[in-house]
Amino acid sequence: MTQNPANEEADGLPAIHQDRLWHDRGWTARVIENIDDDGWAVEMILDGEPEPALVGPWTMGRDKKNPKPLDAAAFSTLVKTASEVLRRHEQHLHAMHHKRLTVSTEAGLIEVAFDIVPDEDDPYALLSAQDEAGEQLGEVRVGPGFKFSKQSATAWIESGFGQPDGSSGN
Repeated sequence: MTQNPANEEADGLPAIHQDRLWHDRGWTARVIENIDDDGWAVEMILDGEPEPALVGPWTMGRDKKNPKPLDAAAFSTLVKTASEVLRRHEQHLHAMHHKRLTVSTEAGLIEVAFDIVPDEDDPYALLSAQDEAGEQLGEVRVGPGFKFSKQSATAWIESGFGQPDGSSGN
């Protein structure tokens, strides 16, 4: 096992560089037995997270029995891949929680936003509208399950930005 005190993490923990376990740059790579196969897998866990960001197959060593040891190049590639997986997941969540569309009205274009606030105890969403100059025309609190669509946005605008029917707003 290699522990390099000169390469300490921001949290003060030393980097660990073992054949089946690396901890460095806020990430832990662990080579584990693949329970779905006779081979090996590697999991990448970001410090502070309960679940791995990435789990994938790992290469057998030359003896075709034990896993190939982790090394600096493999660890760097795994960090890059796991970071990309997290980034894509965050982008997906952002897209699911923040939706926008534009409605054409006689008064001009109105941008309507639907922003979910994923509060653990009381999740809700904000439905808001702005004109082309960026001036807020209306905002209401609705349930996170509100069916946001061009049709519901248009109906909300036509109602004068009041509480939409069936919106479960608080």
